[in-house]
Amino acid sequence: MSAPQTRPRWHPSPLLFASAGVHGGAVAAVLAQTQLWPWAVGALAANHALLTAAGLTPRSRLLGPNWTHLPPAGPAQVALTLDDGPDPEVTPQVLEMLAAHGAHATFFCIGERVAAHAALAREILAHGHAIENHSQRHLHHFSLLGPRRLRTEIERAQETIGALTGAAPRFFRAPAGLRSPLLDPLLQRLGLQLASWTRRGFDTVECRPARVLAALVRDLSARDILLLHDGHAARTDAGTPVVLEVLPKLLAAFAAAGLAPVTLREAFGA
Repeated sequence: MSAPQTRPRWHPSPLLFASAGVHGGAVAAVLAQTQLWPWAVGALAANHALLTAAGLTPRSRLLGPNWTHLPPAGPAQVALTLDDGPDPEVTPQVLEMLAAHGAHATFFCIGERVAAHAALAREILAHGHAIENHSQRHLHHFSLLGPRRLRTEIERAQETIGALTGAAPRFFRAPAGLRSPLLDPLLQRLGLQLASWTRRGFDTVECRPARVLAALVRDLSARDILLLHDGHAARTDAGTPVVLEVLPKLLAAFAAAGLAPVTLREAFGA
């Protein structure tokens, strides 16, 4: 019988390692009742402010590994990612557009939505795309969850998506990209890689397709990871989901630049 596989040991980021030292020093100073304790408390407050700022910056690597670009070696590729689906109105039209351009995309799906639209989730995979973990319920206060609830949100989505599609996610994206220092060690234990983006068009709030497209194609180059939404999509004045007007032009921009849209799994060889 072969030995059971084990996950690599978690190694804290330099910021988290330093934070542990700051906390230890502050506690020692307070307990010893030295004259340095006000400085220790101040250092502790500054450290917490830095940790909070890092968690509120979706592309930050201060809390742990966070992929914002594709690997430097390889062909001219970009990754198109779509969050918050699947949506029974929008996602089928997105799939048609991607198929017309021969493009592959990564769908960061909400577990509850996969459960509600399991056939549509399987259709995403049947078209050659990938489904990854975007939490079970997409809670607005996700970054404030304690260890147990945080694990539940991610594990339930992992189990839901794997059971209903037959393909367990390998990547995770936090709701709105916001997270806490508790996330990195949990992802390590679950074998998931955090992935954010190079740029996004804010298409959940911006109802003008031209502005969304401009934000995505500005300085477009190989290795970019771009973010759109097939769920929670903003709508134009005519009532059309913004993503449906942006996507064809974005795919045309990829073709004009000689960039191949691939899934994160394809790019990273996952």
